[in-house]
Amino acid sequence: MRFMLLMIPKGYESAAPGAMPEASAVEAMMDYNRKLQQAGILMSCEGLHPPSMGARVSFSAGKALVTDGPFTETKEVLGGYWMIKVNSKAEAIHWASLCPAGDNEVIEVRQIQDMDDFPEDIQQIAADFANMQSS
Repeated sequence: MRFMLLMIPKGYESAAPGAMPEASAVEAMMDYNRKLQQAGILMSCEGLHPPSMGARVSFSAGKALVTDGPFTETKEVLGGYWMIKVNSKAEAIHWASLCPAGDNEVIEVRQIQDMDDFPEDIQQIAADFANMQSS
């Protein structure tokens, strides 16, 4: 089973462009990442720039509307993620609980949908999906 561990740092929604974490926080996070890697469960992990450097594309009546960050009404944003492969949701939660996150951070644990999760008709419609993904 694949899971995304989504880091939601409180306050990041209003972080200035180019805001960076403290070196000590990065060091602790790198130790955590190495533990995931050594356990053989880490598929990928990345940090994200603050929303003030991003954009949102929303849709209305079939038209796209682009809004540059920051996003004033946003209360929670992603700061980064890990993709892990484990045997259960409980195991994913266990690994998330070992993260050296600060008091202002939350990790959301979400299972990634596999093709086998869908009914046969949808599997047929999306049969070439695997070919679209980069390796």
